[in-house]
Amino acid sequence: MLHMRDKQAGEITGIYQATSRGFGFVTPEDGKSREDDWFIPPRSDGGAWHGDQVRIQPLEEEGEGRRRSARVSAVTGRANKTVTGILSRHNRELWLQPDNDKLPGPIQVLTKRRNVRAGDRAAVAMTSFGSAKLPPMGTLREVFGPAGERESAVAAILYQNDISRDFPDAVLAEAMAAPQAVEEAAKAGRLDLRDKTIITIDGASSKDLDDAVSLEKDGRGRWVLGVHIADVSHYVTQGSALDLEAWERGTSVYFADQVVPMLPKELSNGICSLNPRADRLALSCIMTLTPEGEVVEHTIAKSVIRTTERMTYEDCNVLLSHGDPALAERYQDILPMLEDMAALSKVLEGRRRRRGALELDTKESYVICDDTGAPVDVAVHSQGVSEALIESFMLAANECVAEHLNKLDKPCVYRVHEKPSPDKAEALRTMVAPLGYDLKEADGPSLQKLLDASRGKPEEAAVSMMVLRALMKARYDGENLGHFGLGAKYYCHFTSPIRRYPDLMVHRILTALLDGKLTGQREKKLAAAVQKAAVQSSQREIAAQTAEREIEKRYMAEFMHGHLGETFAGVVSGVTRFGLFVMLPSGVEGLLPVEALPGQGWQYDESRLTLVSEGGGASYTFGAPLEVVCAAADPTTGQIDFTLPGVDPLPRAARREKREEAPRPPRREKHRGNRRAMHVPKGRKGRKKR
Repeated sequence: MLHMRDKQAGEITGIYQATSRGFGFVTPEDGKSREDDWFIPPRSDGGAWHGDQVRIQPLEEEGEGRRRSARVSAVTGRANKTVTGILSRHNRELWLQPDNDKLPGPIQVLTKRRNVRAGDRAAVAMTSFGSAKLPPMGTLREVFGPAGERESAVAAILYQNDISRDFPDAVLAEAMAAPQAVEEAAKAGRLDLRDKTIITIDGASSKDLDDAVSLEKDGRGRWVLGVHIADVSHYVTQGSALDLEAWERGTSVYFADQVVPMLPKELSNGICSLNPRADRLALSCIMTLTPEGEVVEHTIAKSVIRTTERMTYEDCNVLLSHGDPALAERYQDILPMLEDMAALSKVLEGRRRRRGALELDTKESYVICDDTGAPVDVAVHSQGVSEALIESFMLAANECVAEHLNKLDKPCVYRVHEKPSPDKAEALRTMVAPLGYDLKEADGPSLQKLLDASRGKPEEAAVSMMVLRALMKARYDGENLGHFGLGAKYYCHFTSPIRRYPDLMVHRILTALLDGKLTGQREKKLAAAVQKAAVQSSQREIAAQTAEREIEKRYMAEFMHGHLGETFAGVVSGVTRFGLFVMLPSGVEGLLPVEALPGQGWQYDESRLTLVSEGGGASYTFGAPLEVVCAAADPTTGQIDFTLPGVDPLPRAARREKREEAPRPPRREKHRGNRRAMHVPKGRKGRKKR
């Protein structure tokens, strides 16, 4: 039996986290770990939906050792302004069952559109979140197509994250008005580097080439490294339609074989792309380094360049491994420079490591699609020598530019990464202790020592993932807070202005500085824009990452649907109360539900990330190798279920199918209400919700 705690305890504010099983949790605003969460029993949510801001009142439960509980007393902020789901018809009325099984449904859809079909995936703008007598209601905003098709799921995810494939007409008009070649007047006053050997190195399919590199030695035998970045700010002027659209988007979005660009292709693949043997405007960061990799001089200049070759990572890696004599002969003029670049890259990498930068084993999976866009394989990208050298040179330029602006006390959009919080550090210390590691400090050298100690051992992947999850999330800020993961005192993003708005802002600031115009009102205006851009770009980065992750889950599930019943070797990548997440070598991840584990009474030990059977006879822990069978894969939701070999399959999949049957709406007479009285929220002024 539940009793209200004394009112002196007061109310607590936080975010409501729903589950698909009727209960939920509230994470307090001042919560530091999951132990601070409050359990919200069934029928105590107070009408809150997943993600809402709420106030709660503690409840007192009889019996010792019971989890602390509360009820939602008020919803103070709604998170789900729009909801995507699948349409159905009942009693000639249209309803939407949300894609997110943590949201209640069905939602009555109000629309005057004709020919809207049941079975389509759609989006509604919420007008009412329902009550005891009325169902939730929303107005139809978008229809994405048949729910069973991957493309409709992808379109819904992009919409939910406010990502649009299409550009407004005014933006396209500005992009198409851009010159096809660099005009002579634009070259005036720039550092002319067209006689230098400058190359781009990118993926074979890349079309937006925004960075190029050069390397030579000066008369004193020092390295002179040039990092030349497309001068996008010359074509995307502040306050233009192109600029406002780029600000809204914040970043390009990449998934499977597709990209949703920040800038129209007329710019990103055209005049802003450092295409081979064509004059292009750039901002060049030219650094003079000692043989030990220390930057002792630097020049940042507006330049005009003409790249010598458009190289690919694949070809460069073959060249540097001396694996193809014919290729070496073809590129004999640049091969010595490439070899010098690889050597300097190693020096820079060692220098970063000695100062405390972390070397995390973060392998990236990518989906391989056929000519029709269907996934045919999932592979892991392994970094080669050429990828590493480009990364090293871009890091060096980013640090150099950030330090340059900081020491001149000029505005800058910094890329910051703070050290782990005390709570995250303590959680990591607790998790690695059972594996035999004593982590005293959570500084860079100590974490790298931990990573090195686990290298080559069965727990290597687990330790690497634990460290990664203990780190704070990198973000953008107008204040220089350093970059913990790189061990860098100064850091910004300067090298990708075609696909990231913060880089474009940094270019704009540098251009004003180089032109002698970063003073007075101009400086104040850019300084004010910096913090707004930092916040906006951080938010858009999260939205892009969310969309990329959710979309790739759909592609991976579609791929795994063709491998039902097959057995795979994997590793436990996550442990929860409801089961184990298992990752395959390809990077595909699925759930092994607790119901599919042998025996009963599995207990979750959060501090050790372990599921332990009743009596302690068996356990599954983070990082443990595990053989699994693919039991189910749903391309429309991205959900993949595993089971153990020899175990009766689909316990969770069966429940999912049952849960995903759209619940029938209440009888018509109970929810008609006064539709005209419902408040319909307005979208952003002058711009449709995307």
